[in-house]
Amino acid sequence: MTEIETLASTLEVTRLEVGERVDGVATLTIDRPDARNAMNKPVRRELKQAMAALDAAEEVRVVVLTGSDEAKAFVAGADVSDLRDRGALEQREAGARPRVYETIAETAVPVIARINGHALGGGCELAQACDIRIASEHAKLGQPEVTLGLLPGGGGTQRLPRLIGTGQAMRLILSGELIDAEEAARIGLVEEVYPPDELDDRVYELAGRIASNGPLAVRLARQAVTAAAELPLSQGIEYEAELFNLLFASADKDEGIDAFFEDREPEWKGR
Repeated sequence: MTEIETLASTLEVTRLEVGERVDGVATLTIDRPDARNAMNKPVRRELKQAMAALDAAEEVRVVVLTGSDEAKAFVAGADVSDLRDRGALEQREAGARPRVYETIAETAVPVIARINGHALGGGCELAQACDIRIASEHAKLGQPEVTLGLLPGGGGTQRLPRLIGTGQAMRLILSGELIDAEEAARIGLVEEVYPPDELDDRVYELAGRIASNGPLAVRLARQAVTAAAELPLSQGIEYEAELFNLLFASADKDEGIDAFFEDREPEWKGR
């Protein structure tokens, strides 16, 4: 068995498949239907293990992250039963970096959130850590932590304003209110919304389109766009230029241009 297959056989609260629907596309599914896919320690541990393995696998070019459809949720949030008796020191230990949110955000391969149902609290933050979010029209999203006397602790106070602006982020975080997928699309929290029976077609069409492009180019383009949230414009332009120049040392650049002139599909080498 491959390393990915070996890992997949050991997972208990997540499922991992590679190439089942589209070549080069892995699907990582959170599978706790009885808890509406709420994140607990085993879920976080398995997500981090799986993402590390997928990041290192040459055959994986895109990851689709989702929740099991049986749960009717993407991730309903953190498992609240884990939080009740946890003190500040225990929480500091539990929140040691890198957390699952950073693991997903910092992976080299693009990650698409397939939001098939409720994405609340930590689930909404998990989606924010992904690169692209595509939602079912039945999904609900929000950061209801303040209703429990908490605040978003998985990056929501930082990533959400960058996605939807400070005012909208304040509205959602301070009120704790939930919004439907259409409103989430209107304010920029998700990119696209589809009926449940069309969700997979669009998710895997997009994933397949990304996976069909030059893998080095996709990884570096993702890296450049991600850096835009951290760098001043002038530094970002310089960083983009360096990555652009770097691709001119790759075999894939020559293959892509040759395939264009020869009117054929490129055969990417990933180097």
